[in-house]
Amino acid sequence: MSADVRTPTGQAVPLVRGGPLWAAPGLTVLVLGAVAVSPDAYLHAAVARMVPLALLAVSVAVVTGHAGLPTLGQVAPYAAGAYTTARLALAGVTLAPAHLLAAAVAGAATAGLLGAVLVRYRGTVFLMLSLAVAELTAITAGQWRAVSGGTDGLAGIPAARLLPGMPPLVADRPVLLYAVTVALATATAAMLLLRRHRMLLTGVRDNEDRARASGHPVNAYLLAVHTGAGAVAGVAGALLIHTHWWITPADVGFGTAALALLAVVIGGSRSLPGAAVGALIVLGVRDVVAAPWPGHAPLLLGGLFVAAVYLLPGGLTAIPTRVTTAARRARQGARLTPPAAERNPT
Repeated sequence: MSADVRTPTGQAVPLVRGGPLWAAPGLTVLVLGAVAVSPDAYLHAAVARMVPLALLAVSVAVVTGHAGLPTLGQVAPYAAGAYTTARLALAGVTLAPAHLLAAAVAGAATAGLLGAVLVRYRGTVFLMLSLAVAELTAITAGQWRAVSGGTDGLAGIPAARLLPGMPPLVADRPVLLYAVTVALATATAAMLLLRRHRMLLTGVRDNEDRARASGHPVNAYLLAVHTGAGAVAGVAGALLIHTHWWITPADVGFGTAALALLAVVIGGSRSLPGAAVGALIVLGVRDVVAAPWPGHAPLLLGGLFVAAVYLLPGGLTAIPTRVTTAARRARQGARLTPPAAERNPT
């Protein structure tokens, strides 16, 4: 959607408010469709295992970009969803819809309980408290052997089934298509809800004092967003089990939280598709680019973070706007520059 505004001289300047809602998901479907039709089974498996972190990054973008609360704590509902799914599968419940529903409820409950404490704080304090949540999540997973299997983790988790009587999801291409479909549906639902309440969340994020003075229960809004993002993270945890069939405390610790937040910085904190693309870039750098240099993945990721902060303010999704703005300014400068004959009269 776009409109025109007028400068003090009466000149019309286009004002871009945002692209079509389905543009980014549509492009994502095209790219992943090309991956799915590829005959490379290793590519299918590799991309499928990237999808859980991409959806986790989406949940981080909801809290960080739309609620204005930079967080590392989304691994807590992520872990709740993952271990709920793992335990259901080990108990003989292998239906994927049941896993997704249970994981979403577990993630939302975990995020709601944590959010009741966390949303009272802002900025650096919130970030540091969320860091503590990430660390405590990994410690709890390592110590709670009855649920998590301890530091050895849980392995041999049965594969999920879409419907009763259907074969388990073990082949690489069906797993990829299933994971991508669930992630896209979850991210699109989050986008629709955020779009519906965009003005309210923008007011709370950008001018909290004025929102409070207007009578809005700011903390209640932020708690609702935090809880909803927890449900998204819980679904991501279920996909972790469905695509990996194992889990260890390292999968839900600070390392995973840092990768998700880095993905949000690279993709754009206020763009859910951008956060997902950022996650794919982060995992590509860690697993593919860094492969020829064992042990240097943290160095490459650190360099990627610095480059994103300094060269891509606003993330990848801000590039079209920056290019459009630069082109418009160049055109305006060209129109305002007098011809050479007028600059140098004879």
